Amino acid sequence: MNIVKRFWTALVLLTALFLVLEYGNKWVLFAALQAVVIASLIEFYNLARRRRLYPAAVPGILFALLLGASFLIEGLTLELALFAGLLGLGVFYVVVSRTIETAVRTTASIAVTVFGPLYIGFTLNFLYPLRQTYGSAPIYFLLAVVFLADTGAFFVGKAAGRHPMTPIASPNKTWEGAAGGLIFAGLTAWAARAVFLPEIGPGRAILTGLAVSIAAQAGDPLESLFKRAAGVKDSSNALPGHGGFLDRVDSLLFAVPLFYFIVRYIWKPLG
Repeated sequence: MNIVKRFWTALVLLTALFLVLEYGNKWVLFAALQAVVIASLIEFYNLARRRRLYPAAVPGILFALLLGASFLIEGLTLELALFAGLLGLGVFYVVVSRTIETAVRTTASIAVTVFGPLYIGFTLNFLYPLRQTYGSAPIYFLLAVVFLADTGAFFVGKAAGRHPMTPIASPNKTWEGAAGGLIFAGLTAWAARAVFLPEIGPGRAILTGLAVSIAAQAGDPLESLFKRAAGVKDSSNALPGHGGFLDRVDSLLFAVPLFYFIVRYIWKPLG
């Protein structure tokens, strides 16, 4: 039954992704990205609440949206968005912290409130300039590499995993699985390049796939660390068979910005 749920959920998500990338204008793309960011950020804040931290969800979401808007609105630079967001959060917490005792108790909550938009909103929104500048093909390449490498790491780790990579954050992840993920990433990049990006040389594509896979494998255990601290298996049950939105995008959070910079500064022919 769980496999059936996973299949139908994946089908719906992939269909929605295809429609947004191929037929959505910049506003549709931006709205879809912010919806995923907000859903993931709410899940992240809920994990923090399980540790008796109390992030300010509404100001945090507004900060994330401000960061996202810096990718969309010409003239709203990232520096300005960061300053305005941090200033707003600072004023908010000064106002609500009426006693020294309250201020001390909310210090960790402030850190969580600020970290969430940077961890999720800032990183994931690099998909916007990636698609608007270079089209959908690089995103298909990226997603193929990240998710097939993750699948390869899972199966290799199951079959041959002996040495834990992150025993505290994710005990089931092994160095053997990580190596398998890199192999799958290289093979996937080689094949996906021929389908989506034939103008990019195979060597460059494979090296990019390896770099992206390393970034993805760093993002996954970090989210696992948050879930382990909260004592839960999934960030939520919003996506039947797949956990929550944060569970689906965790591998992309570091991979997307890295891939964008590679495409922009190394894959210059795409521009």
